[in-house]
Amino acid sequence: MNPLSIYKKNYHVDYGHADYFKRLKLSYLFNCFQNIAGLHSESTNLGIEKLQNEYGVAWVMVRMMLEINRMPGINEDISIETWPVSPKKMMIERNFIVRDKDGHILVSAISSWVILDLQKRQMVKIDSIISPQYPEFLESKAIDRKFEKLKPAGELHLVYKKLVGFSDLDINGHVNNAKYIDYISDCFSLEKHGKYSAKSIQINYVNEAVAGDTISLYKDTEEIDGSCKKVYIEGINEIDGKVFFQAHIQVQ
Repeated sequence: MNPLSIYKKNYHVDYGHADYFKRLKLSYLFNCFQNIAGLHSESTNLGIEKLQNEYGVAWVMVRMMLEINRMPGINEDISIETWPVSPKKMMIERNFIVRDKDGHILVSAISSWVILDLQKRQMVKIDSIISPQYPEFLESKAIDRKFEKLKPAGELHLVYKKLVGFSDLDINGHVNNAKYIDYISDCFSLEKHGKYSAKSIQINYVNEAVAGDTISLYKDTEEIDGSCKKVYIEGINEIDGKVFFQAHIQVQ
């Protein structure tokens, strides 16, 4: 069978995948995106093992943007489809659409990925890895807008500090992209989670965090009571000022 330009997989929302309010955890959705992206890459002969064993490199997500119509609930069946668009020199964008059993769009997402040399911790050119035999790239995008430059609208306040441990790491030796979503979720009280839900989110993964690092999470809620209800969150290393991630969430 020839590799597909669009890859689709069905998922079921189990109890272990849901939050206190019986909605699919946002971090688990990020895990699903990571899972299906990996499966699609494997189907095109660019999977994790091949890249690591033959080239010493790995796919790394550097940013993600979601627009959420509705998060699925416990025992709901959903499908996710994914496809990449034509790559740039050092980066490639991958799209995701989440649908319910009737085909209605629940979540749309776009993401940017690079190929990282695992020894040098440097990006390598996309065309040095992706062959001309790759399935035809589609030019349609799940979200028809560009990634934004993220910055706080007001003063930042320390929420808490997170010591990175073994359970936070993925096979590349750094904090997994979905873990940051849990860190962000823990910046809000149970009451806030009950009152608001995410409408859109953009997260930029700026620098790697590894075991032993302490991430200080800062939140700016300057716009939370405005008409657009936006929140900015970032995680930094206060020892050297390095920014690990930046996120902008619009709630409803």
